Amino acid sequence: MRKSVLLSICLLLAVFFASQALAHTPLCSCSDEGDGTILCEGGFSDGGSGEGVKMQVLDADGKVIIEGKMNEDSEFIFKKPEGEYTAIFDAGPGHAVKVPSSEITE
Repeated sequence: MRKSVLLSICLLLAVFFASQALAHTPLCSCSDEGDGTILCEGGFSDGGSGEGVKMQVLDADGKVIIEGKMNEDSEFIFKKPEGEYTAIFDAGPGHAVKVPSSEITE
């Protein structure tokens, strides 16, 4: 009986912590605004704001060409770079979203 109660408690804790981990998935999408700028919007799957989250734009060689943070509206706007680039929503280890320019549409 004690083993089954202990096992049940362990399973409940595992489910609880797994659901908490999944509830904070980072989300980011970017669009070409058609005026020479790119708009990225970010946040978390649990409804959390992306305000203050670090943003980077890397060129094709992986060099940082633009840095900043999401604003109070969970947006980051930057001048569209020449050539291929990648926008990165970086909310910390295991919480980064990379958006390559090939996926950014008008």
